[in-house]
Amino acid sequence: MSAKLIRVLVAKPGLDGHDRGAKIIARALRDGGMEVVYTGLHQTPDMIAEAAVQEDVDAVGLSILSGAHMTLFPRILELLREKGVDDIPVFGGGIIPEEDIKELAKLGIKKIFTPGASTEDIVAWVRENVPARV
Repeated sequence: MSAKLIRVLVAKPGLDGHDRGAKIIARALRDGGMEVVYTGLHQTPDMIAEAAVQEDVDAVGLSILSGAHMTLFPRILELLREKGVDDIPVFGGGIIPEEDIKELAKLGIKKIFTPGASTEDIVAWVRENVPARV
């Protein structure tokens, strides 16, 4: 029996219309041997949580540049809890101030990658911190 690939949902919550970074990360994860589901732009927290359940993902990666991370990220965590899948690690990336990174960690976001993070570091973090579910 072959090992199950890590399955990652990459999502762009809110009204942020810049998805180049999210697409680069999605491609890097795919090239790193993972299955990637990319939701596209302008996703609501409800849409992201529902996609995570429907796609049976092992992790959720959020990309945000709009500044709405302190509203959208906690809401996504809340919805995942409500759906009974709060064991799915959620990580994010974007322009997020250090003090917000600390607060998001307290709320349950597992990792935040800021601009300049290498795709190799992100892929390695996912490999080390997201076990493929059986």
